[in-house]
Amino acid sequence: MQRVTLHMLKEKALVVWEILRGMFTFTPLPMQRITLHMLREEAPAAALALAESGVFNPESFSAGEESLPECPAANYQALFSSARLRLQKVGEYLGVNLHFPPEKMQLVSEPELAALNDWLGGLWRRCAQLTEKARQLDEEIRAVTQLDKTLDTYAQLDVNLGLLQGELQFLDVRLGAVPKSNLKRLQEAIGIAGYILKSFAGSEATALVVLAGVKGNERQVQSVLRAAAYRPLQLPPEFQDHPQRVRQRLTAQRQHLQEQRLALAREVETLYKKHERALFEGSQKLVLAAPYAMLGDSLALRSRGGLATVQGWVPTEEVALLQEALQKRFGKPFVLEARDPALEEQLTVPSLVRSPPWLQPFTKLVHNYGVPRYGELDPSWLFALTFIAMFGMMFGDVGHGATLLAVGWWGYRQLGSYTPLVLSLGASSCFFGFLYGSVFGYEGFIPPLWMAPLSNPQRMLEVALFWGVGFILLATGIGIRNRLAAGRYAEALLGGRGLAGCLMYLGVVYGAFRWVEEGVFGSAEAAVILLPLLALWGYQWYQVQVPGMARGLVVLIESFEMLMGYFANTLSFLRVAAFSLNHVALALAVFALAGTMEFAGHWITMVLGNLFILILEGAIVAIQVLRLEYYEGFSRFFSGDGRVFQPLTLAIPK
Repeated sequence: MQRVTLHMLKEKALVVWEILRGMFTFTPLPMQRITLHMLREEAPAAALALAESGVFNPESFSAGEESLPECPAANYQALFSSARLRLQKVGEYLGVNLHFPPEKMQLVSEPELAALNDWLGGLWRRCAQLTEKARQLDEEIRAVTQLDKTLDTYAQLDVNLGLLQGELQFLDVRLGAVPKSNLKRLQEAIGIAGYILKSFAGSEATALVVLAGVKGNERQVQSVLRAAAYRPLQLPPEFQDHPQRVRQRLTAQRQHLQEQRLALAREVETLYKKHERALFEGSQKLVLAAPYAMLGDSLALRSRGGLATVQGWVPTEEVALLQEALQKRFGKPFVLEARDPALEEQLTVPSLVRSPPWLQPFTKLVHNYGVPRYGELDPSWLFALTFIAMFGMMFGDVGHGATLLAVGWWGYRQLGSYTPLVLSLGASSCFFGFLYGSVFGYEGFIPPLWMAPLSNPQRMLEVALFWGVGFILLATGIGIRNRLAAGRYAEALLGGRGLAGCLMYLGVVYGAFRWVEEGVFGSAEAAVILLPLLALWGYQWYQVQVPGMARGLVVLIESFEMLMGYFANTLSFLRVAAFSLNHVALALAVFALAGTMEFAGHWITMVLGNLFILILEGAIVAIQVLRLEYYEGFSRFFSGDGRVFQPLTLAIPK
């Protein structure tokens, strides 16, 4: 057995600590601004080392940087963009993925990149030629197929179709369509003029006809045809023989075109096999060239004379590792400077939040609203816990929750990263279902651990109201913390969504509770409202830049709007109780409908009704919870205008 040493235990303890710290990270990781100075010719090697580390987010220099006026990677980046686009087009045409990871780390020089770009250009021109040839063949095949379908209409005509086109010396032959209601009268009238009419095809309302007669009565015939709503038809010029022989020629022509198309497909396959290795190597070169090109594209690399500088952001915990990686990659002298972000840089610092796998689907929903600003509290944890809790409150049923658990368990391949979301919602629904004593809508099947919602609706509304008060206080507290972290101290303490607004809201809630429950509203209750309100008015008076009496009016209006906002947000949480009652009411409606039917109809109605509740109401509840999170929660503390941490990597950007 391997001997366990103190050093090994220490290493394992550090690993466990890093895992736990990553799982319970509530704010984006601390970042440092990195500035790397090196010789200009070492910039490509530095870019490769930065990309290999996977922890460096490039940051562009400010416009008009006088100390570093040159962009050494500009031409390299242009060549890379051209080669990348050509490789992408070639891959799309050949139907293959041409993004291969590099087998070994090596620099790609500008002449190598230029040669690769030229070669890809020639290959793409050949692909473009084959594409155009394939397009022409496809159009010809479609045209022949359409002619073959058109010929079906005239297949019953036992005549040379060429005779129905153009002028004949002695005969007037016409092909057209006429309403079936006029066909008999037209046949009689046309016979008087010495013409023969034959119907050979048509639809329910229209008949296709051929009429022929000796020339000389064309004017009389024309007036008869006009009265019968006759419409002439034009045969395709390719129809110059008997229909059977025309079809044979069309079939032979289509077969010949299809053979050409197959030969072209084989030529494309041969082209890929011929250049497969070269494309593989070219893709690897582009992957290795991408870091230096991306530094040029992001303007994070500037130079002056023989010196170059790269700047960007790196997580504080990764700076030492980056230093080691740079030393291993190239041995030439370099200087790596690191500093904490300045206060005015808060909006430009990228945010990197590492969360456990089960939290990922909730993080995606948070990012639909926005990315946390650097220094802000990441709301993923709060969002996950409150989302799960409110969904269970509004959709509490053991049977429906168990169904969601089964869907999450058996459908994990289809759900992918959203499996933890479905499983957690199912578990929450089961938990509240036991509290409500509800199984597929049956409330007497198991005894409730707390109470059935319809047994005391007023109590449910009170619980929802207090939940809303607690949620808003928590969201406002997080907002105060975020403003303090951003250095906005006055707003955090005296603003409407700061400490003053929070205390005033809490005072109004306390005063309303005392008045409703005990019929008391005295000086103490008034004081806990007026004191924070006076502080809020003073702050708003200072902030509002409006002259004269209008200043006081604006302060009063904004204060009233802020107060109404608090209580409108609070009342929104009554929907938590409303949907829990609605869930029971829908189940009762299903039971009532099923009770009017026989045995088979009863159980079919029960199954379909529960599916309806599970799918439709489940989706509505999820949307309503999401609305409460976004508009009553995030709007109080979450700016959502942060930048996602995008490290330089060994990959061809799309």
